[in-house]
Amino acid sequence: MKALVCTSFGLPDTLELKEIPSPQITDDQVLIQVAACSVNFPDTLIIRNLYQFKPELPFSPGGEVSGIVKEAGKNVKHLKPGQRVFALCGWGGFAGEVAVDAQKVFPMLPGMDFVTAASVMYNYATSYHALKDRAELKEGETLLVLGAGGGVGLAAVELGKLMGANVIAAASSEEKLEICRQKGASQTINYSTEDLKDKIKELTGGRGADVIYDPVGDKYTESALRGIAWGGRYLVVGFAAGEIPKIPLNLALLKGCAITGVFWGQFAAKEPAKNFSNIQELAGFFMNGSLKPHIYQLYPLEKAKEALNDLMNRKVIGKAVVILDEQLVNEPLAEIKPQTKPEIKAVSEPGTKKVFRDFDEVKAFVGQSFGTSSWVEVSQEMINEFAETTMDKQWIHLDPDKAKMTPFGQTIAHGLLTLSLTPKFMYELFEVESSKMGINYGSDKVRFLSPVLSDTRIRMSAKLKSVSDMPNNGLKMIVEATIEMEGKERPACVAELISVVY
Repeated sequence: MKALVCTSFGLPDTLELKEIPSPQITDDQVLIQVAACSVNFPDTLIIRNLYQFKPELPFSPGGEVSGIVKEAGKNVKHLKPGQRVFALCGWGGFAGEVAVDAQKVFPMLPGMDFVTAASVMYNYATSYHALKDRAELKEGETLLVLGAGGGVGLAAVELGKLMGANVIAAASSEEKLEICRQKGASQTINYSTEDLKDKIKELTGGRGADVIYDPVGDKYTESALRGIAWGGRYLVVGFAAGEIPKIPLNLALLKGCAITGVFWGQFAAKEPAKNFSNIQELAGFFMNGSLKPHIYQLYPLEKAKEALNDLMNRKVIGKAVVILDEQLVNEPLAEIKPQTKPEIKAVSEPGTKKVFRDFDEVKAFVGQSFGTSSWVEVSQEMINEFAETTMDKQWIHLDPDKAKMTPFGQTIAHGLLTLSLTPKFMYELFEVESSKMGINYGSDKVRFLSPVLSDTRIRMSAKLKSVSDMPNNGLKMIVEATIEMEGKERPACVAELISVVY
């Protein structure tokens, strides 16, 4: 297979286009036939041996790919050959095939093309983690995004607008700022021609920005920090401008602000359950059309060095993408339509699964109850398997002897384990016959009210709260759910579950 290979550390022009053997996978990996690989700032660092992760030479750069599963290891259960996927491989993506740990591979969403799929995870997951988890950005706050024309910056502009913030985009050219306005920035700063600190003060009426998102560093950091609001949060995302700045800590004291690091890769590894929840929420935003990456340019593999140089020279607005398999990328997307039938079958009798013939019946059911599912026992074995899968191995879940010393008297299930059983319960409660595909991709509101002890039986009662049309002829359903525990009056949790059918 063809690959762009780093044989010695250096700038993009030192990379070599070669024929190399296909990689061999382990039992926990999948082999992906790469359709597209996006270009990210870490790619420019890893080839110079400046990144946190340091693969052995020789290797191919490229950490974010989309493509087709060609082979799956024997321990991989959720992915199958022929499946369209996107993945975070770290490196190896500028090649015809790449081996990736299965836990870093995700099925592509319906209607998503390979170029988009290769452009979403790194930028949007980083920016969403930064704004949601680290900054706790609130509706109505002012968000300043530095490097707003770059990949993570433009994603932060989109997400900030989606989260209800007033977004100020700062970038180095009018061309970049125009794209930022299209993505939701209400105000802009051209820091090639305007004083950054003074302009922040001017645009905020002297108050400053509540949250500053900084993937740039260098000379821009101190000026931006001087423009932060009292009690603001400064997000350290990266250093694309080159130098790692030395921050005068008296500014943090005088501003009463927090300087917060953002390292999404470590967050995903150390808090996989929270990261998975974020990814589910992002999937919902993409499905309803709220997010869409801006693609700067497509490059063939033969010009991948040019793509890396363009990124290093700050020419790229949004995403640059390298095409590895032009035929795959140009395949037409299948149109997703529900199968409609002329006759309408009534919903089944109360106490049994509710069966809907078409979407009109679903819409007519809003406000009604689906009933109650059967009981499921949350065993210690189930708790152990969930901990292993999510790598969230807290002793309160896994050590029965130690847990006996707690007020609970025994181990408890992770709250997200309880929530993960809701798709099973929903399948028991209703079915849409006309649909080709159903996706349970998350929750809108969740409250965990009581712990679920090991060996407790739980079940779900549910009501259809609302429905709305989705792009590509889909239907989004919001289901009000209550997880009950046998013998307990207080429920384990209540949630609004999001399900989409096509």
